[in-house]
Amino acid sequence: MTRARVNEIDLLRFLAALAVVFFHYAYRGPAGGFSAMPYPLLAPVAEYGFLGVELFFMISGFVVLMTAAASARLRDFCISRVVRLYPAFWTCCTITFLASIALAARRDVTFVQYAVNMTMVADLFRVPLLEGAYWSLLVEIRFYALVAALLVIGQIHQAQRYLVMWLLACIALALLSLFPDASAPAGALHVVRTLLIFDYAAYFIAGATCFLIWKKGAAMSRLTVLAGAWGLALFQSGVIVRKVRAENAMSTLNAGIVIGILTLFFVVMLLIALGRTGSLARYRWPLAGAISYPLYLLHQNIGYLVFNRFYPTVSAHLLFWGMIAAVLGAAYGVHVLVERRFASRMKTCLTGALMGFPTPAAKK
Repeated sequence: MTRARVNEIDLLRFLAALAVVFFHYAYRGPAGGFSAMPYPLLAPVAEYGFLGVELFFMISGFVVLMTAAASARLRDFCISRVVRLYPAFWTCCTITFLASIALAARRDVTFVQYAVNMTMVADLFRVPLLEGAYWSLLVEIRFYALVAALLVIGQIHQAQRYLVMWLLACIALALLSLFPDASAPAGALHVVRTLLIFDYAAYFIAGATCFLIWKKGAAMSRLTVLAGAWGLALFQSGVIVRKVRAENAMSTLNAGIVIGILTLFFVVMLLIALGRTGSLARYRWPLAGAISYPLYLLHQNIGYLVFNRFYPTVSAHLLFWGMIAAVLGAAYGVHVLVERRFASRMKTCLTGALMGFPTPAAKK
């Protein structure tokens, strides 16, 4: 009998968000010239914090497929995603826009840019992002679209079959990249890679497979899919390391450590799926999970603005840890004042407004 709530996922989500915060504050900001405040004490470790996004995608694969399988209705799934994403996003986007004007008197940040960013898909309109971290939201939305497609055709309860097809297609693309002379036309290949979310598919597939293991058991077929996703992730990790080193000659990123961290993600998610996390599974971490999303949305540019404004007048240690405490507090405020107050009302309104629209039922 599976548990109704996977407590460990909330804790993992928070740790992933915190890893990204440390990556931006201690490494990416100063290394990329976005922040004037170096923090060498943590930089060698924080450099690996970008992998928190890959963990986010794995968690998303687990949770989103769980949500879709539970509702089995396109309308309910879409409402749940809109309610989960937009109230906090609109609030955090507005805070970032106002902070950009107040702290830096930035004339390059316009109201039009802010308005387009509020759609969450500013990249589609080629409009600069107000917050660098927003790039991953469009990746998430593309994954939601694939899950929604299964709901449309009534195949959500046959998700494993489509995960296998998705994985095999991505492995084929990865192998094709080894033989550039035999590749398809660049434009067509780019479209296929985009539709399949090629760069991050391994993590979504792994997370979704872990949900199936959690729900239905560790059949050999599911473990094989998970192993295939792990292999694809490790293959692509080499591309990531080479890209990072090419962009920053000072990078100390170690390929072995990256592989070790990614492997740890897969092992932890499998242990969760198998119910082998011991006493950790009995502890509830709802608040940690709840604030992770606004924390991710809020921290980056506001942190850079504060560091650039007050360093070196103010101690780097005080600024660094004070900013982490501040964004944690702000994330908690967004959750309590916005998500708790308005998410349920928004869900009620959307449900009422869409009640008359037909939605396909899943085929079991």
